[in-house]
Amino acid sequence: TAHRPRSATLIGQVTHYFTHLGVAALQLEEPIRQGDRIQVVGHSTNLEQEVESMEIDRKRVDIAYAGDDVAIKVNGRTRPGDAVYRKSS
Repeated sequence: TAHRPRSATLIGQVTHYFTHLGVAALQLEEPIRQGDRIQVVGHSTNLEQEVESMEIDRKRVDIAYAGDDVAIKVNGRTRPGDAVYRKSS
């Protein structure tokens, strides 16, 4: 099982991964902003990156809020159920 990263806040989870786009769909419990450092953690996933590109309903956004379904470009494979954390700077 995956462990919660230190100094990080759980902000949501992956609901879908689009292999051909390298995009993860997230269901958010906390806001996320472009430029945030996130870590995606799961059974076989552990990637960390800055949020560079986000979309809601195929429109680019700079911020997404709790309850939003947001798609973000990720630099590695993610899986449904993976936890998404925002890292503290």
